[in-house]
Amino acid sequence: MDLMEQYRVAQHGFGEVVARVPGDRWDAPLPCSAWTTRDVAGHVLWGRRMLWAWATGADYAETAGQPGAPNPGVLCPGDAAATWRRAYADTAGGLDSDVPSRVALIDGGEVVLASVLPAFVADTLVHTWDVAGAAGVPVSLDQRLVTIVFAWARSTPLRRPEFFGPELTPPTNAGETTRMLAFLGREASPVG
Repeated sequence: MDLMEQYRVAQHGFGEVVARVPGDRWDAPLPCSAWTTRDVAGHVLWGRRMLWAWATGADYAETAGQPGAPNPGVLCPGDAAATWRRAYADTAGGLDSDVPSRVALIDGGEVVLASVLPAFVADTLVHTWDVAGAAGVPVSLDQRLVTIVFAWARSTPLRRPEFFGPELTPPTNAGETTRMLAFLGREASPVG
């Protein structure tokens, strides 16, 4: 599975979970951060728009959804699922198969997007789990992505509060999804 397919699969899975969040669970707190379900949706939406802007050369100066921002939920007001669907559709045109080969100006330097795409895949996959857990929505993460993201996370030093939390100890006989989630500071049993 190439990088853009990984991203599409992760985003599709996130969208499926978002579509099933009950209306009264959008402001439910997440067990692993100060964010709510709505905040995570706003953050993932921000990331999609940011990647789209980098891929197309469009301007996007929004900072409300960046990692560690205090209230990314402002990007998903009202019907957050409808906001997500609109943003997903609005940005689909610029996120083509050649995105990984494109070069973007990021933080003052030229960056090949293939070098940042794995972070977007990981972020989306893990936040799919976060939203499902906080909303009480059953989810089964794509196992191909779990394997890819787990390998990437172990090779990437992003263990900071605004990225990944402290590693937890999974049960001895834990499967790969549980081990990946524990490595990224998540309990394997979603709460709802």
